[in-house]
Amino acid sequence: MSGNDRDSWDVQVKPFLTPFFAYGAAALILAAHVVVGALLKVSSTGVIFRTADQVAIAMLGAVFAGFVCLFARPRLRVGPSGVAVRNLFGYRLFPWSDVVGVSFHQGARWARLDLPDDEYVPVMAIQAVDKGRAVESMDRVRAAMKRYQPGINSRHP
Repeated sequence: MSGNDRDSWDVQVKPFLTPFFAYGAAALILAAHVVVGALLKVSSTGVIFRTADQVAIAMLGAVFAGFVCLFARPRLRVGPSGVAVRNLFGYRLFPWSDVVGVSFHQGARWARLDLPDDEYVPVMAIQAVDKGRAVESMDRVRAAMKRYQPGINSRHP
């Protein structure tokens, strides 16, 4: 990301606690697979394991750990060009003409970006587990949205 790109967004929000859990779980998963792979040849179980089997188990651990790390990826950005949402796999920029509001429904795990025709996109960057930080993030996002779309309807269910 260039310096110009970073400056073009008024608000950037990322989850706070989830990356700690995701990276910790990924390290644990990888370590467990490496240890299990290393211990495959230690005792005789009647099955013949080869070095390739050990490497394969460690590699599976790396794949699983990589998948778990995706939970640290979400981000929400608000700026003149619209609202950009990045979740686990996708990234989308919604122009202001498509944005109806942002809401966080009771019991939900994360916020959502409200779109026309009762459609919405989950915003995993603002998560209920972050509690006070999530509230502060919602306030910052709503304030930025009102700057670009004064009539925006940010519901408070």
